[in-house]
Amino acid sequence: MATFNRRKPKNNVAQFPRSARVVAPLLAGAKPKRRRGIYLLPNAFTTAALFSGFFAIVQAMNQRFETAGYAIFIAAVLDSLDGRVARLTNTQSDFGAEYDSLSDMVAFGVAPALVIYQWSLLGLGKWGWLAAFVYVAGAGLRLARFNTNIEVVDKRFFQGLPSPAAAAMVAGFVLVLDNLRYTGAELMWQSFAVTLYAGLSMVSNSPFYSFKVVNLKKSVPFVYALVVVLLLVVILTDPPRVLFGAFIAYALSGHVIWVAKWLRSRTRNAEPPSEEAP
Repeated sequence: MATFNRRKPKNNVAQFPRSARVVAPLLAGAKPKRRRGIYLLPNAFTTAALFSGFFAIVQAMNQRFETAGYAIFIAAVLDSLDGRVARLTNTQSDFGAEYDSLSDMVAFGVAPALVIYQWSLLGLGKWGWLAAFVYVAGAGLRLARFNTNIEVVDKRFFQGLPSPAAAAMVAGFVLVLDNLRYTGAELMWQSFAVTLYAGLSMVSNSPFYSFKVVNLKKSVPFVYALVVVLLLVVILTDPPRVLFGAFIAYALSGHVIWVAKWLRSRTRNAEPPSEEAP
C-alpha cells in the first residue's frame, strides 16, 4: 500500500484556525489597529455636530445669538455620542477619528469665537479679534495635542480644558446674558476675559476629569436613578443658567486640582526625612 507524505505547515500559526490567529496578537499585548473603512452611523453623528457648528456661525452672522448658543450646546451633545456609538458598534476607524477632529475644530473652535466676537468683542477692535484668535488657536492646539498624546496620558483626566467644555462655557455666557437683556456692548471686557480664559485653559496642563471611567453598563442602586431624575428637573428649570454654571464649575475644577497637587507636592518636599531605625 502506497504511503504519501503530508506537508508540514511552515509555522505554528497555520495549525490554528483563523479566529485563534486573530485573537493571539491581542493576548500577546498587541493593540488592535483601527479600520480604514468609512462607517455611516458614527460619522452621521459627527456630521450632525459639524452642521450644528456651521448653523451657529450662520445664526451669529444674522444676529440670532440665542439660537447660535443652543446650536453649540447641541453640537457638544452630538460630539459626546459619536465616539460612544463607534465603540458600541465596533465601527472605529482612522477616518472617523480625523473627521471628528475637523468637526470639533469648526463646532468648538471657530463657531464659539465667531459667536462671541459678533455679540460683544466686535466693539473692542483689535483686542476683540485678538482674543477670538487666541481662543481658535487654543482649540486647534488642544485638539492636536489630544490626538498625539492619546496613548500616553491618564485616561481619567484630560490635559487641558476640553474644547467642547470651553465652547459650552463661551456659548453659555452669551446665551445667559442675552436672555437677561444685556447687550454685548455693555460686557465687552467681560467677554474678553471669558474668551481669553477659555482659550488659555485649553492649552494648559491642568487635569480635568474625563468621566471615561464611568461604566454605563454596570448596575447601580435605585437611588442613582432618582439622582438622575432630580438633575434633569434642575436643568429643565432654567437650562441656560444651570448649564452655564455647571460648565463654569468644570472649567475651574482643573486648575483647582492642579493647585492642590502642587501644594501637596510642595508640602511633601518640605517635610524633613524620617530617621530610619537601626
